[in-house]
Amino acid sequence: MRPPRGQPRRTTQDGSAGVTRSVYVTGVGRGDGRQVVELGVMELLTRQVDRVGIYRPLVHDTPDRIFELLRSRYRLTQDPATVFGMGYAEAAELQAEEGQGALTARLVEGYLRVAEEYETVLILGSDFADTNLPAELGVNARLANECNASVIAVIGGRDQSADAVVAEVRNALHAYTNLGCDVIGMVANRVAPDTAAAAAAQLRRTVPVPVYVLPDDPALAAPTVRQIAEALGAEVLLGDDAGLSRDALDFVIGGAMLPTFLSKLTPGCVVVTPGDRADLIIGSLAAHSAGTPPIAGVLLTLDERPGSDVLALATRLAPGTPVLAVPSGSFPTATELFRLDGKLGAGTPRKAERALGLFETHVDTAELTERLSVARSERVTPMMFEHALLERARADRRRIVLPEGTEERILRAAEVLLRRGVCDLTLLGEEGAVRKRAGDLGIDLDTSGLEIVDPQTSPLRDRFAARYADLRAHKGVSYELAYDVVADVSYFGTLMVQEGLADGMVSGAVHSTAATIRPAFEIIKTRPGAVIVSSVFFMCLADRVLVYGDCAVNPDPNAEQLADIAIQASATAARFGVEPRVAMLSYSTGTSGSGADVDKVRTATELVRGQRPDLLVEGPIQYDAAVSPVVAATKLPGSAVAGQATVLIFPDLNTGNNTYKAVQRSAGAVAVGPVLQGLRKPVNDLSRGALVQDIVNTVAITAIQAQGDA
Repeated sequence: MRPPRGQPRRTTQDGSAGVTRSVYVTGVGRGDGRQVVELGVMELLTRQVDRVGIYRPLVHDTPDRIFELLRSRYRLTQDPATVFGMGYAEAAELQAEEGQGALTARLVEGYLRVAEEYETVLILGSDFADTNLPAELGVNARLANECNASVIAVIGGRDQSADAVVAEVRNALHAYTNLGCDVIGMVANRVAPDTAAAAAAQLRRTVPVPVYVLPDDPALAAPTVRQIAEALGAEVLLGDDAGLSRDALDFVIGGAMLPTFLSKLTPGCVVVTPGDRADLIIGSLAAHSAGTPPIAGVLLTLDERPGSDVLALATRLAPGTPVLAVPSGSFPTATELFRLDGKLGAGTPRKAERALGLFETHVDTAELTERLSVARSERVTPMMFEHALLERARADRRRIVLPEGTEERILRAAEVLLRRGVCDLTLLGEEGAVRKRAGDLGIDLDTSGLEIVDPQTSPLRDRFAARYADLRAHKGVSYELAYDVVADVSYFGTLMVQEGLADGMVSGAVHSTAATIRPAFEIIKTRPGAVIVSSVFFMCLADRVLVYGDCAVNPDPNAEQLADIAIQASATAARFGVEPRVAMLSYSTGTSGSGADVDKVRTATELVRGQRPDLLVEGPIQYDAAVSPVVAATKLPGSAVAGQATVLIFPDLNTGNNTYKAVQRSAGAVAVGPVLQGLRKPVNDLSRGALVQDIVNTVAITAIQAQGDA
């Protein structure tokens, strides 16, 4: 059978012919905020497919802002030279001289080059903005047809009534379907929040394809302080990267006396004031320092600069808060500011998280994924594994407590988790300190699913002290001593989990492993049937996920403990979608070696077989024989595990810890963990060098573990 028109043959990994599936995201006019949908669709595609290509047939300028965002976020290796068809001016000229057919043919050639290399292609339609391209909707429709691409059409609904939104959607659907397009879904974006529900209800009744209504989110349209500085050519007098990344949610023009001026400040505003108004500069920064309210920054006008003493005081009052300066007056500057629109791009990763959160909240992602009908790749990439974690956690939302509430990485991870709807969170710490730190980082904590608890002043402290004293009475712990102990954030968080006020805990960004897991040993204790508490890492290689244990907790487990680690690691692997084939690692394979260390592994292997005869397990076995089919064919021919092991159990902590770090660094693997196993309720430790994404992954894993405990 020949491929459909415009559709290339592609050779799959097994050598058979495959057909590239393409998705065309387009619109009907400018200002529809389509980038949110493009980002959301890319997210769905990368959950299913290893290699997704990008094609933008028509482009204003390169580098293209959205492609750079997608390339950065999804670690794309596609050559930018293959992404773009041609510029709008060239396209308009070609269409005028040779007709739309010639234009379409040229653009399809570019698509075919991408489609030859990728399993799926996301095509980004034209933007209807200053294009000078006649019949632009028709150009998009014809391109979608020639590329055999399914269409997702986006309609802008800002400042429109529910009836008007419905009419726009229906008109757009008729326009694309009448031109022969396969429309699999539509999105009404930037709809006023108070009309979104009514519009969605009408659309469900009257439109034959799924329509998703995204409410307008002012923060997505808000420029960052850095974008303001770039647009105005402002001089940055003060401010760090975090401050410049804050969203400017409002603008307050400073002209009144200080008491009146302070009452007009709003959260996330940029203060615009003449540079000689030291009272307003210091007053607004002092308000930010107190958190009443946190501002985005200060923009000084009239080419005036405060003195060095004022700037020094500003630095001490609100470290990192941007202070910019421009030569123009306040009102001309304000006029320019109100014209600015926030843009998604590689330089705004927090805005991208917010956009994805909006998309995932209001789009039935399971339904849309099914309609995309993309064949899932057999390979499991690190990104696909991470996506799966977030999806599973989101499906049955749990509450996780994070004791390190003022730590920057924890706050940034919390923002991602809450925006993406992964779980509810409890941050521990003095509320004013937590909010001030978040304000300095430009993070908005006024969101659903979050609570802040101060162990020092919480009414729970008395209850927890009594509970801990009871648990540790055999160790001579009195209520008075317990009252002091439970004020420690690690103990307080662990007791929240034990008492059912949180479903799990993640800590360790600034605390030691001992500080994180000691309270769990004392309070939560070992799960029935588990010999010890141990740990695993999920090692996400380029094409598969392996489970390593124990690389973080037990220095030198005996044979019985090693068997328990293997059995628990197998259960953990299965829970997270990794089929367990267990390799009990040693420095020799089969019967080729002897000695106490090998004998320990051999005994542990027999214990596993005795306790879990259903498990595939091999040992003693060397690492190369466990993972390499070529080596396995020589050393252990016929083994059901050798060469294809997925769960690798190390004989001691020294071997395991060094091996996971060596593989992580030399093979570029993503190491997710350590994930603790064997506790009655989930508590997980972080590396003190953990990145924000590491924390997000670990919290998602903890939430999934809690789902299994329900």
